[in-house]
Amino acid sequence: MKRRGLLIILSSPSGAGKSTLAGRLRAWDSSLSFSVSATTREPRTGEVDGKDYFFVTTEEFQSQVSNGEMLEHARVFGNYYGSPKGPVQEAIDAGRDVLFDIDWQGAQQISKSALSDHVLSIFILPPSITELHRRLVSRGQDDAETIERRMQKSWDEISHWDGYDYVMVNDDLDETEARLKTIISAERLRASQQPNLMTHVRELQAQFEERS
Repeated sequence: MKRRGLLIILSSPSGAGKSTLAGRLRAWDSSLSFSVSATTREPRTGEVDGKDYFFVTTEEFQSQVSNGEMLEHARVFGNYYGSPKGPVQEAIDAGRDVLFDIDWQGAQQISKSALSDHVLSIFILPPSITELHRRLVSRGQDDAETIERRMQKSWDEISHWDGYDYVMVNDDLDETEARLKTIISAERLRASQQPNLMTHVRELQAQFEERS
C-alpha cells in the first residue's frame, strides 16, 4: 500500500556525526531524498550550488521567509540557513522520505509546522566532550577560533535533546547506523503514514460480511 513520506530530522552538536550518518543512510536507501538547505554563507571549497546548498543573498533569503517559502530557518554564526518548503511537500505527498541535517531550532520549527504528523526527529549525542573536540579538530575544516565557537555552542545544542522522538549516543558509528535503520524501518509502518489503511480495512470487513 502507498504510504506518506517521513521528514527524518537528524540533529547534534557539530562533530557528533550527524552528517556522516546522513550520508550512510542515503547509501543504504537511495530513495531517501536529502533536503538541500538555502544559506547566505559563502561556499566552501568543492561545494556546488543546488547540490550541497542553495547559496543566496541575505535579501533573497529574507524574501523567501516573508513569502512563507521556508519550512524552517535560523541564523547560525552570523549566516542564515533554511529549508525550502516546496520540494519537501512534493516528496511527502509522493511517499518519499526527506532527510534533514539541521539544528534544534530548525527541528522545533518543523515539528510545529503543518507537516508535523510526518516528522521523525532523532538527536545524536557524542560519547564525551573530549571526543567531540577531537572530532572537530581531526576533520580539518575549521580554524581554532571557529572550533572554539562550535564547542561553546555545543552545550546549547545538547541541552535540547529531550525535544526529540529518539536520542542515541554515537560511540560506535556502525552500531549507531544500525539503530537508525531500525528506527526508520519501524516508523515507515506507523498507521498515520499509511493513508490507505482505512480503505483496506473496509474491504476486509466487506469480505468478512460476504462470508456470513
